[in-house]
Amino acid sequence: MNNLFRGLLAGYGAHKLGGGCISTVLIFILLWWLLGTCGAMLPAPEATAPIGKASPALYASASTSPIASGIEAW
Repeated sequence: MNNLFRGLLAGYGAHKLGGGCISTVLIFILLWWLLGTCGAMLPAPEATAPIGKASPALYASASTSPIASGIEAW
């Protein structure tokens, strides 16, 4: 998560949930940490397949599909 949005969300949550000075700071730190761990659960962008690239499995199964075998029978 972008640090700017993370800080804004943590600050807004701390403002709404905090009762005093110390509790607001503690809630901000807790929300900052929680929002930082949310983005760490997602896979890295380089770990995903590029958009527009077809999987080799799609081409491997085309010869065994019922449609392809029906076309070959003609």
